[in-house]
Amino acid sequence: MSTSARLRTALADALTEDGTLADPAWREAAEAVPRELFLASYFTQIPGSAPTRYLPVHQSDDGWLEGIYSDRTLVTQLDGRVRPSDVTDAGATGDPTSSSTLPSLVLRMWQQLEVETGQQVVEIGTGTGYSTALGAHRLGDDRLTSVEYDPAVGRAAASALKAAGYAPRLVVGDGLRGDPDASAGTYDRLIATCSVRYVPMAWLHQVKPGGKILATLSGWSYASGLALLTVTGPGAAAGRFLPGYTSFMIARPHDRPPRPTLALLPGEARPSRIDPAVIGTWTGGWVAQLAVPASERMGAGAEQILWDVSTGSQARTMPGADGGWTVVQRGPVRLWDRVEAAVRLWQAAGEPHQEGFGITVSAARQRVWIGTEDGPGWDLPV
Repeated sequence: MSTSARLRTALADALTEDGTLADPAWREAAEAVPRELFLASYFTQIPGSAPTRYLPVHQSDDGWLEGIYSDRTLVTQLDGRVRPSDVTDAGATGDPTSSSTLPSLVLRMWQQLEVETGQQVVEIGTGTGYSTALGAHRLGDDRLTSVEYDPAVGRAAASALKAAGYAPRLVVGDGLRGDPDASAGTYDRLIATCSVRYVPMAWLHQVKPGGKILATLSGWSYASGLALLTVTGPGAAAGRFLPGYTSFMIARPHDRPPRPTLALLPGEARPSRIDPAVIGTWTGGWVAQLAVPASERMGAGAEQILWDVSTGSQARTMPGADGGWTVVQRGPVRLWDRVEAAVRLWQAAGEPHQEGFGITVSAARQRVWIGTEDGPGWDLPV
């Protein structure tokens, strides 16, 4: 057995033992697809570096193959253009814009999609092509279409898929439009390996009624939640958020706009009615993002900053003299007022994790709610 095959089997064993790989067909795919064909090189993060710095790892480097079969996300591009081959041993800074997602997450999501043999699937975000290869192995080349936004990333994925022996249909274009050649109701399933601020309308038309969409909802504060929706009609769907902690890089057309350097300015001060640290938690940050979807969040603990570039509105918190907290707000949108109201509704509901949330989508609005559809909720920015 080759080193690669041995490492694939070891990874599959580990993911089976921890419950990730519950379907034998997906375990077979995990053992069959050589991930190294999709990762000739990748970045590793230098621990503790500020700003975050990345080192390239190449095929000739010690530990390259073992890194590929570790269960972690491997960054393959920075700032939409910088690849590991462009970087010296001194490393580079930048924002990750393409990656090979950790195998356990990819395989878990394929199983959560509840796809069945013979169904037609569209994948949004080809990336390195590893997830695409898993899907093609399980479903067959003729059952899978994958859409990639970045032409250079798409070309590399196509080459890797060919080398691995797979030939699904590949499209380079805006994945938020889905498959540009699809007619209404073409697909039984849609899976997205990028996050979105709202569910694109094209997806809701290209997936047939009764079909399913698995996508991560995120925003400009980068809080995330994975939702499984069932299409209820053309342009309409409903679903629930799933357990766990899933995040993806946001689709580039949905990402934050260019913005100036933040200058903290004076404003109106008052006591905060919530502990600001709550919006630094996974679900608390999600609730805050729902309340102020055009805002970016910075800071930590008691010292949080919210900044809405579109209106110039700001909110910042700090410890108060009496053991409480103070918030300073300025601008036409009182960001902290909205966050406080949302967090208190969530707290009154028992602070459920995201699996306690649902989503209803129509042509008129997209609404995320707590508990039941008539419970407290917030409209997504669409």
